[in-house]
Amino acid sequence: MRLGFGLVGLLVALAIVAVVARKQLGATRVAVPPAVQERQGPAGGDGAAPSVRVQGEQLQQQVQRQMEALMQQPRGLPDDAQ
Repeated sequence: MRLGFGLVGLLVALAIVAVVARKQLGATRVAVPPAVQERQGPAGGDGAAPSVRVQGEQLQQQVQRQMEALMQQPRGLPDDAQ
C-alpha cells in the first residue's frame, strides 16, 4: 500500500514537472514581428522560411534604424528657471 502511494506520488510529481517544462520550452520561441515578415519575401525563391540568423540580422537592423531615428529627434530643454 505504501509502495503504491509512493509510486502514484512520483508519477504526479513527474507529470507536474513535464507540464512546467513544456510551458518553459514553449515560452522560448520568439515571435517575428509582422513588419519583418512582410518585408523579407521568400528566401531563395522556394518559399522557405528564412533562417534564424537572417531573422536576427533583420531585427537588429530594424532596432538600429529605430534608435537612429530616436537619436535624431531634438531633446527638450529642462525647466531650471525658477
